[in-house]
Amino acid sequence: MSLLRRLSFNFWYFRTPPWDSGITPPELFEFIRSHPAGRAIDLGCGTGTNLISLAKAGWQVTGIDFAGRAIQIAKRKLKRENIQARLLTGDVTRFRIDSQFDLALDIGCFHGVDNKSGYLAQLERILAPAGFWLMYGFFKPDADLSAPGLVQSDLDMIPTRRLTQISRTDGFDKRERPSAWFLYQKTG
Repeated sequence: MSLLRRLSFNFWYFRTPPWDSGITPPELFEFIRSHPAGRAIDLGCGTGTNLISLAKAGWQVTGIDFAGRAIQIAKRKLKRENIQARLLTGDVTRFRIDSQFDLALDIGCFHGVDNKSGYLAQLERILAPAGFWLMYGFFKPDADLSAPGLVQSDLDMIPTRRLTQISRTDGFDKRERPSAWFLYQKTG
């Protein structure tokens, strides 16, 4: 990711970025209700809203975001809630962690990453056997656009021999862009 883009994201966190609703989506609550608590990582955790929801449901949580300003805000929010979490400032395509997770949560990260193959390699490395990847992304109309968003070729990169798609729920985001929630489970 370019330095300019990284600075831009950090700048957004001096206000409230349009993607930071401060509300945990019902799809995550549904997952929490139907799966036992374990270890979770939030890839692109932003200000930690979903880390708080997971921790309150008994999950051990880790969050990573490349925006240092977002991580600072997340630390304050977690402290205010008296929640223990591991927070990392880093790139989701090349970070070092020796843990494996039962859940990798991604709300709007994969669709904005330039190095999707690096992201997927990291995901395979950190996801525990039988672990889940709950991912949300919106779609862009043209694969040639440099703006964030998913296209079919991004989904085709997902290694289906190692990640089995459990569900896909299509809808629209608040800007009326086509979007979807995906749930994958790691096999083997």
